[in-house]
Amino acid sequence: MSEFDGKVVIITGAGAGMGRAHAVLFGERGATVVAQDINRNAADETVAMVERAGGKAVALACDVADAPRLVAALTGATNKLGRVDVLVNNAGIGGEPIIEDTTEDEFDRTFAVHVKGTFFATKAVVPFMKQQKSGKIINISSIWGLIGHHYGSPYCSAKAAVLGLTKAWAKELAPWNIHVNAVAPGGVITEMVLAQPDIEKKMSAKVARVPLGRYAEPRELSYTVAYLASSQADFITGQVISPNGGEVIT
Repeated sequence: MSEFDGKVVIITGAGAGMGRAHAVLFGERGATVVAQDINRNAADETVAMVERAGGKAVALACDVADAPRLVAALTGATNKLGRVDVLVNNAGIGGEPIIEDTTEDEFDRTFAVHVKGTFFATKAVVPFMKQQKSGKIINISSIWGLIGHHYGSPYCSAKAAVLGLTKAWAKELAPWNIHVNAVAPGGVITEMVLAQPDIEKKMSAKVARVPLGRYAEPRELSYTVAYLASSQADFITGQVISPNGGEVIT
């Protein structure tokens, strides 16, 4: 019997990259996965991958920045499945503009996806977890939310805000046996990273700063997420784990 047999796991931004890797791993380990993404075709592709891996999954298409629709969609899915055991707040967008080049729309969109999306997805599942008196919430932050970056201050600050939510919720929700933790990855080989301009040049420079000499594969981050979602992490809450290949050592 697998750790996640009979469990329901909701993953936002599951249509590609780390979110897709998380979905497949949880499916392999027995969970029923709700794969949310703004792109319905991408969510459907993830569902197909989970099913090919022997798991169960359903697709959910909506924008995490649209709070009313997000809450309604997640509430509806949870009502239909009867429970929710794990929420992975993974949805995110990139961007590295300097402060002078950042528009108000770009700033607002960054916070809407990373912070507002995380907040309202969590708001949707908390009533179910309180009723169950159990739950695991894993928020995906970033190494840049910990130490900053010389570009992309909206992204850095949004990811730092996710860490603030993590710590506050860990204290707020502990009486209901709901654990809240964050994963703050360093470099990960995802579609979003590979789509950056001049990525080969950037990658070479960035990897040179990583003691292990490479970026992570998405599935390597999924193992950390699955650990935090498991019973092995039942005495861990309010913590930030940063798989970053040694790029930041504190």
